[in-house]
Amino acid sequence: MTQLQGAAPLGATVVAEHGPTDPRDQRPVRGRKKVGIGKVIAWIVMVIILVITIFPFYWMLRTALSSNGALYGNSTSLLPADFSWGGFERVFGLQTVDEAIAQGGSGAKLDFWRYLLNSVVVATCVTVFQVFFSAMAAYAFSRLRWRGRNAVFGLFLLSLMVPVIFTLLPNFLLVRQLGLIDTLLGIMLPSLFMAPFAIFFLRQFFLNVPHEVEEAALVDGASKVRVFFSLIVPMSAAPIATISILTYITSWNDYFWPLMVSYTDDSRVLTVALGAFRAQSPQGGPDWAGLMAATLIAALPMIVLFALFAKRIVNSIGFTGLK
Repeated sequence: MTQLQGAAPLGATVVAEHGPTDPRDQRPVRGRKKVGIGKVIAWIVMVIILVITIFPFYWMLRTALSSNGALYGNSTSLLPADFSWGGFERVFGLQTVDEAIAQGGSGAKLDFWRYLLNSVVVATCVTVFQVFFSAMAAYAFSRLRWRGRNAVFGLFLLSLMVPVIFTLLPNFLLVRQLGLIDTLLGIMLPSLFMAPFAIFFLRQFFLNVPHEVEEAALVDGASKVRVFFSLIVPMSAAPIATISILTYITSWNDYFWPLMVSYTDDSRVLTVALGAFRAQSPQGGPDWAGLMAATLIAALPMIVLFALFAKRIVNSIGFTGLK
């Protein structure tokens, strides 16, 4: 009897020997997930596309950091040929004529800051006015009820199918009759007011704004103009910012129209100035180092701008197709 009282139960002995059961010990052991051959091929293709996309920018930087005279003897080298800041110095006007000629430049003056200012003024004015008037037109097409609204909007959409080159000659004749040749206003005028794509882009967003919000403001005594500026515009900050970025980039990169109407440095924008710089052929060949340095500086603001807002641009463009 005494031995039975002092003996431990069988279950207690098992628990004492093996310890309490940990739920985590009962989880199934998962092996390392295998990477499929399809995923590997997809990554390889993405890396190849990325290299092909970035390589021209690297080559542009490599050429800009090379000595212009050494480029012809080291045309296949992936590293700068005879590393030099001379290309950037010639762009910013930090070299004398003799120094520029010695390094393979033309010695011609490149008023880079003047051209940069002209590009900033043109791109900024076109963006501000075009987005402003396009937003008002988009509001009229999306929220206001008037006879022939859909027909007029259809005409705007049809204008998207007209190639830009067809409008160059009529626009040039109009600008010449207005006496705006070789002026910044003449460069801005054809795209200063409205753009069909901007109207379509903003109209698609305005259609998704709840009517109840606008009706509540009208009941409180607000006019259509006040509703637009105080209600619709703040609610549409994201798409307005997106179309502003796209408009700015397009205006900044425009080349053919400014080339037609600008003849002097007073109205010459940066893209046209780079073409004139390319036409200068010192010592039998272009100043590739200086040209690539100027191109890199001109493209850098747009690259940074698009990199910062790329996600917003893609999301906003995708949102316009929901309705």
